[in-house]
Amino acid sequence: MPNRLRTTLLASLTAVALTATGCSFVTGSEETSADGSCGTQTLRLATIRAESDPATLAAKRFAKLVDNETDGKITVKVFANSQLGSFEDIFAAMKSGEGADMFYEGISIYPTLKGAEAFLVSSVPFIWDDYDQMIRVLGSPKFTKLREQAAKKTGVRVIAINGDAEPRALSANKAIRNTDDMKGLKLRIAEAPMPKAFAEVVGAKPQAIELSDLYVSLRQGVVDAQENGAITMVNQSLHEVQDYYMPTDYIRDARSWYAGEELWQSLCDSQRKALVKAGNKAGAYNTAQVDKQMDEAMKTLKQEVTVVQPDIAAFRAAVDGEFDKFDGKSWPKGLLAEVERLKKQTD
Repeated sequence: MPNRLRTTLLASLTAVALTATGCSFVTGSEETSADGSCGTQTLRLATIRAESDPATLAAKRFAKLVDNETDGKITVKVFANSQLGSFEDIFAAMKSGEGADMFYEGISIYPTLKGAEAFLVSSVPFIWDDYDQMIRVLGSPKFTKLREQAAKKTGVRVIAINGDAEPRALSANKAIRNTDDMKGLKLRIAEAPMPKAFAEVVGAKPQAIELSDLYVSLRQGVVDAQENGAITMVNQSLHEVQDYYMPTDYIRDARSWYAGEELWQSLCDSQRKALVKAGNKAGAYNTAQVDKQMDEAMKTLKQEVTVVQPDIAAFRAAVDGEFDKFDGKSWPKGLLAEVERLKKQTD
C-alpha cells in the first residue's frame, strides 16, 4: 500500500475547503438560541476508541481548540475507550441530554438511528476511490440537506464530517487474490449490513463475532479470515493468528462530529461556529494520525505476514450492481445513482 503524504498545509486547506463545501453545517443565530446568549458550557465528548487511537487523539485536540475558540466559555471533557458506553448507549444519551453531549466516530454508524438511513449508502463496498472523494461527496449540498433532515428526525446532528479512518481490508489463512478465493471462506464480519452483503455476494460465509473474541476465534479456526484494516489488525495482534493480509480497502469511513440536537439548538451562533471550526481542524489532525499509524501498521504487517495485492478490478466487477437492490429500501430511491453523479462532478 503506497504511503499517503499530506503536509500540514494541505491538512489546513482541507479543513477550510470542507467548511466551504458543506461538510460543516451551522444553522440559527444568537437570537434563536435557547437563552439568547453565549453562556458557559461543559460538554462531555465520547469516543469508543483507545487512548492512542487517532479518534481519541483528535477528540483531545478538539477540546483544546474549543477552549481557545470560545475564550474558555466552552469546556470539553473527553471520555475515551467506551467510558460512556457503546455507540448505541452514547447516541441514546445524546438524544436524552444525559450522559454524553458529543461523539466522534464514523459516519457509518449514523444509519443505525431511525431517520438517518440514507447514510448507509456511504458504506457500499468499493463505492469510493479514496477518502478525499468520499469527503467531497459528503460535503455536497445534497448530503448537507440529508444531514439537516436526519438531525430533526433522530435528535442527533452531524455538525462536521472530517477525519479519515482505516479502510476495511482482508486478512486470512490463505492468499486472497480475487473473488474465486473467497468462495466458502469463513469470514468474520462487523455486525453491519454492507459487510454481510459483500461476503454473500463473493461467496464467503459471513459470521458476526465481537472484536474482543476475534483473536481466539481465528486461532481456534472458528473463522478463517476477517475484514478489519491494518491498524486494528496490529493493535489486536491478529497478525499472530493470520498468515496473509490483503489491502482491499473495500469499505471506507469518514469520522464525524455528532452533537445532541437539543444541545445544538441551545448554543448561540458563535459557539456553533467555534465547534465546527474546531471539529474541522481536529479532523484534519485525525487524518494525519491515521496516515502515520497506517504506515507503521503496514511496516509491521510486512514483517509478520505476507502482504498480497488483490485484483481490485475483479472485486469491483464482481459486486457491480449487486447493491442496487438496497435502493429505495435501505436508503432513499435514486440516492446511489446520485452518489455516482456527484463523484463525477467533484472529481
